[in-house]
Order: sequence, then structure tokens, then C-alpha cells
Amino acid sequence: MNQVPSPDSDALLGPSEVRELAGALGVRPTKQRGQNFVIDANTVRRIVRTAEVRPEDVVVEVGPGLGSLTLGLLEAARHVTAVEVDDLLAGALPATVATRLPHRVDHFSLVHQDALRVTELPGPAPTALVANLPYNVAVPVLLHMLATFPTLERVLVMVQSEVADRLAATPGSKVYGVPSVKARWYADVRRAGAIGRTVFWPAPRVDSGLVALTRREPPATSASRQEVFALVDAAFAQRRKTLRAALTQWAGSAEAAERALTAAGVSTRARGEALTVEDFAAIAAQRPRAGEGAA
Repeated sequence: MNQVPSPDSDALLGPSEVRELAGALGVRPTKQRGQNFVIDANTVRRIVRTAEVRPEDVVVEVGPGLGSLTLGLLEAARHVTAVEVDDLLAGALPATVATRLPHRVDHFSLVHQDALRVTELPGPAPTALVANLPYNVAVPVLLHMLATFPTLERVLVMVQSEVADRLAATPGSKVYGVPSVKARWYADVRRAGAIGRTVFWPAPRVDSGLVALTRREPPATSASRQEVFALVDAAFAQRRKTLRAALTQWAGSAEAAERALTAAGVSTRARGEALTVEDFAAIAAQRPRAGEGAA
């Protein structure tokens, strides 16, 4: 509360503004799309600050909803592109921006599309992804955006706390799994904070967490990303089994799996939860090439 407000601090949406806007539009948040709107301006400022949004950044936001975070991002970034699938919300967002930040309208773009189907964005290439991701599609959307837009240098997403734990988990953790490994193909990943339930409307039944990702080069391997990811899926599909057993179908036989593991320097008795993304990349490179690689 002692922070010096930004020049546009009044532009951010509070609880009354969010509910008033939703009422005027006839918007009713749906569980189907995992809609929980941020109603706390200080939380928006915290997200923007934690994301380290810079004046030169081109930010893409997925699921802007009524525009709470969008407005905060527009105050800080060079340009913001919001991706919204909901017809009503997509139709209303430009007017909200024009009303509350009229001098930033030219720095805003809207893509009315399912984020999982987005393959290009208008304007300059995005440098950062900052979003309150719908709980039910958070991981697929995150991985799709990282794969589709290699110019994304930094990511900060707000997701269900349990999902945040899985994304940030390290080898050996009980919650380390497919999302943990695949996210690390693209970036260094860390937990960046916790978010309570009361900053949302409607309040979800679970807490949320912030996850920060910093882009880095993928592991060096002769295998493609698709081949490595197919291996990761196979390893965790039967996570209680040793890799020699879990990868039998992937390799074609238990013996072939054993040869691939040995050649990669990985114990045949190990389990997927003990391996780094570099380990998976090394194993994938050893898969027998009799047939086509995994798609």
C-alpha cells in the first residue's frame, strides 16, 4: 500500500469494476473454460513485476478474460497481444482497453482464437508470455506456446498450485513427471510464488501458483523433440516400472530398450522420475531406427 502508484494506476480493475463490467456484458464465468477473473489490482502489479516485463517487451497473454492483467501489462510493455477464445470476452476487451487506457490502444492487439490453435501472432514477435492460464488447459497451452513461438524469452504463468508444483518439480520428486520434463526441454523452470483464492472471482476451490520459465537451448541430441517427448510419455505411462520394462513397446522389445538405456549411460533399473531431460534426450537418440521415429 506504500508503493507509489503508476500514472495509470486508476486504469486497473478492482472487485467492483470487474463485477460491474461482467454484469454489463452478461458474463457468467464458466467452469468448462476454467474462468476465474483476477479482481485484485495489487496481484496484477505483482504478476507484472515478477514477470520482469520491460518497456521493450512484446507480451502475449492467453485468456485475458475481462482484462485485469491485460491493463497491467499494457502499462509496462511495448505491446500486448491477448489471445481469447470466448466470443463475448473477445468482443468486449478492445473497448475496455480503449476506455481505461486510451493512449495505449495502438499498443494492443487481440487474437480471437483458441490458444491451442494459434500458429502466428500479429505485429512484432513476442518476447514474453504472461498469463493467468485456465486450469483445465494450462500445461497444453504452455507447451504449445513455447513450441510455436521460439522468440519467447521469458514466461510467467499463474496456474493451479498442484500444476505449478508439477511444472517446477525436479528429478526424484513424487510429482515430477511429463509436464516437468517437457517444460525443461524449452526452459529453466522455477516456482515464483503463491496466489491465494480471494483475489479471484469467482473464488476457485484451490490455490494458485506462479511459475517462471527462462528460455534456454534444448538438450543436444540427434533425436527430434517429438521423439524425445514420445519417450517421456512412454516412460511415465508406467512410472512404477523400471525403464527396461516401461520402454519395451517404445523400443520394440525389452532387449532393445536395455541396449538404448545402456548406450545412453542410464541404468536399466532406473525409473522415469529419476531422469533429467538430458537423460531422456540421450536415450531417445539410441532408439532403433528400423522404422519411422515417434510422431
